[in-house]
Amino acid sequence: MEFIIETKNITKKYDGFTAVDSINLKVPKNSVYGVLGPNGAGKTTLISMLCTILKPTGGTGSVNGYDIQKQAKEVRESIGIVFQSRALDDILTGREHLEMHASLYGVPGNVRQDRIEEVLDLIALGKKADEYVKTYSGGMKRRLEIGRGLIHHPRVLFLDEPTLGLDPQTRESIWEYIKELNQAQDLTVLLTTHYMEEADKLCDEVAIINQGRIITADSPKNLKRELKADTLTLNVDSPEEFIIKVRSLKFIKEAFLLDGEVKLLVEMGENLIPEVVEFASREGFPIKSVELEHPSLEDVFIKFTGSKISSEGQ
Repeated sequence: MEFIIETKNITKKYDGFTAVDSINLKVPKNSVYGVLGPNGAGKTTLISMLCTILKPTGGTGSVNGYDIQKQAKEVRESIGIVFQSRALDDILTGREHLEMHASLYGVPGNVRQDRIEEVLDLIALGKKADEYVKTYSGGMKRRLEIGRGLIHHPRVLFLDEPTLGLDPQTRESIWEYIKELNQAQDLTVLLTTHYMEEADKLCDEVAIINQGRIITADSPKNLKRELKADTLTLNVDSPEEFIIKVRSLKFIKEAFLLDGEVKLLVEMGENLIPEVVEFASREGFPIKSVELEHPSLEDVFIKFTGSKISSEGQ
């Protein structure tokens, strides 16, 4: 397998605080690769080092075969970037944005207009190209930012929280668009996200990051398969006492508390609900409610970190 992004123990420290701690990544060529984690986990710092915006304080990294420190110019020529914060000028048209960035990226004048038309077609903004950006919807603005990052035909596109702040319907349309770009443009996409569903639906491989470290990495399917368990969520009185008792059941793979509820990891959960309910009643812990969930990326994250990602995270 060919890897287009690789890091070896890449590290970033700020006055004694370690934002990124000895991360090793291998991103396959032409994949959509996700870095999943909460606000403050180190996602943006990591992507900023790979884009040569920040210099590592330790370790090494390469993008498209170029060293991110020794060959920063070549790295920048190989990549497109869409930042988390919006960076569009409302008084420019979509076309003017693309013209400006084509010039900044050094796209030759004799092919620039053809390239702009090509990108406008890719991002489905041809009919709105000559209208001011202030008239665009949130999804259209995001597509324009992605198109701007593609104007010079990069090998890698970095997306930092690409659907943050968008409504669910627009978010899904952006997912579809990113996937189509990946498949049609011989393009590797590395994105950061805190949305479990985004990582699950969009990414070929996901690296879970927490407190500056990569905890685990694999395809979403394999990560969920590793749990080999369904989750039973129980609402009972005295959950701390109950969890000690319930661990005596041989079929319980793992038991823990989360937000005051008891989480039990079991195989074939639907077959075990009656036995768990009977056990709880017998031990003096009548169950108020029980829910069955099959493994999700959130379960994987909770298993490896002991917490869940806030919906307000980054």
